[in-house]
Amino acid sequence: MDHLLDGQTAVVTGATSGIGRAIATRFAEQGADVVVADLREQPRETGRPTHEYIREETDRRATFVECDVRDPAALERAVAAADAFGEIDVMVNNAGVFHAESFLTAEEAEFDRVFETNVKGTYFGSQAAARRLVEQGQGSIVNLSSTAGLYGVGDYVAYSASKGAIRLMTYALADGLGPSGVRANVIHPGVIETAMTREDSEVIDTAAGEAFRERVPLDAFGRPEDVADAALYLASDLASYVTGESLVVDGGVHSTG
Repeated sequence: MDHLLDGQTAVVTGATSGIGRAIATRFAEQGADVVVADLREQPRETGRPTHEYIREETDRRATFVECDVRDPAALERAVAAADAFGEIDVMVNNAGVFHAESFLTAEEAEFDRVFETNVKGTYFGSQAAARRLVEQGQGSIVNLSSTAGLYGVGDYVAYSASKGAIRLMTYALADGLGPSGVRANVIHPGVIETAMTREDSEVIDTAAGEAFRERVPLDAFGRPEDVADAALYLASDLASYVTGESLVVDGGVHSTG
């Protein structure tokens, strides 16, 4: 049986844990070789490193590249690592940081950290990939935003602004790269249960989290695999005529206003 990404190569940033790990493994299960780019090799969760898991549990190739997405040169190296598998077909800019804040007391250093990781990392990750994809005349860029990037959240002003920037950046990429055969789309996850959301927010396993969950029409927080399936669709030929699109994966919260 053919897989959706047979013979393709994907680069996934922030791929050792959480959503990025789920995307990398789902892509491998669907036939892709994967470059796992992240600050750390070991996942936050227990278990084997993502690239080792892919090698041992699928028939695909994978490699780990240490990558700080705030450094454009590191992103260039991550994309170049795809050469070992042929040529890059898909770039997933997933790496990001979450920051809860009081706007009135927020500090410049935290603002810079959020924007350098989320916005700068996505911008230069897309650029590094697009230089090759345009030359090849085909390819897909999938960026990870957030529902906070659609409507803003008062306790997460810098984070919301950074994710909104990723949304508009993706639309601009779709417009600019489309004539070269390169597609660009963006995913807006809602609350997804990962090690990061448990450790870095007050949403999971709290009274506030339970109150929020009750607002979700599907009555559950999302799983990393839910976002991975959305990324798979956008990366694959199933979405060959889809570009400049926002795909919301939040259990229906956005539909309730």
